[in-house]
Amino acid sequence: MSNQKGFTLIEIIAVLVILGILAAVAIPRFMDLTDVASKKASMQAISEGKSRLSNEFASLLLRNSSPPSVASVAAANTDAGDFFLQFTPGTTNIAILGTARPGRGPKAGTTAVGTWRLPQ
Repeated sequence: MSNQKGFTLIEIIAVLVILGILAAVAIPRFMDLTDVASKKASMQAISEGKSRLSNEFASLLLRNSSPPSVASVAAANTDAGDFFLQFTPGTTNIAILGTARPGRGPKAGTTAVGTWRLPQ
């Protein structure tokens, strides 16, 4: 008798079944990761907008030595990389709308909103 080495058909089928079960469990888990990442990126853009508004407020306060108006603070830079930030001034706060730029990192159409309040 010759000494043959290799896998039997049963062993190969068992491995394929195990791989199929792992794929069936793992694929749905990772399907919505791009949506979650886009939402988190939009929230990061809103946080960046709040930081920019705070920096603009501090800069204007140092230059003028009097508290700046909300409208002058809202004139801050609106480019946040993959997002476009729109600042809408109110009486004591600024509404921030972050919209994903098409063809950039996050899923197109991803938006987030936030509010920056004028420091007291």
